[in-house]
Amino acid sequence: MSLQAAEPRLVLASASTSRRALLAGAGLVFEARAAAVDEAEIKLAAQAEGLPAGEAALLLAAAKAERVARRDPEALVIGCDQLLVCDDRWFDKPADLAGAAEHLRALSGRPHVLETATVAWRGGRQVWQHLERPCLTMRPLSEAFIAAYLALEGEAVLTSVGAYRLEGPGVHLFSQVAGEHSAILGLPLLPLLGFLRQHGAVMG
Repeated sequence: MSLQAAEPRLVLASASTSRRALLAGAGLVFEARAAAVDEAEIKLAAQAEGLPAGEAALLLAAAKAERVARRDPEALVIGCDQLLVCDDRWFDKPADLAGAAEHLRALSGRPHVLETATVAWRGGRQVWQHLERPCLTMRPLSEAFIAAYLALEGEAVLTSVGAYRLEGPGVHLFSQVAGEHSAILGLPLLPLLGFLRQHGAVMG
């Protein structure tokens, strides 16, 4: 028995393991295809135009969904992106563990927002978009803790824009978390499932 309709086929335009796990955990059958887009160029253009980070995240999510959907117009393609913003600074994924340590020092003791965008494409057009803004407050971190945390997590933190995995030991970093857990992980399930019900992709 499945809660999912046979059509349309679902495609996740992402290589993210956490997003794949969220969809699979919700009982959905889907394909995952990484979308090759120039994220740095899109971000730079958005900043040059003075766009807020949320709009930039939506542009990135749409670019990923469109890239995959153009090759598979009958599928319902879900594109996602997430930008971390702290005091107007946009954070990128750290390149190495030294960069991850710098991220954690910059976020230590301060709140930040995860601009979490989701876009759906089908039939050659965008059919849905959604933006959530979870807010997380990182507790003050000592240098000893940062070193121990990065030694424990290793290169796993390099897949996260904030250099943490809230679903893992990263939970030790925070004093307060506001927002849907799945949105913090990069894919807000409740709004997405609501859209899929309206679109006839899952049972109502």
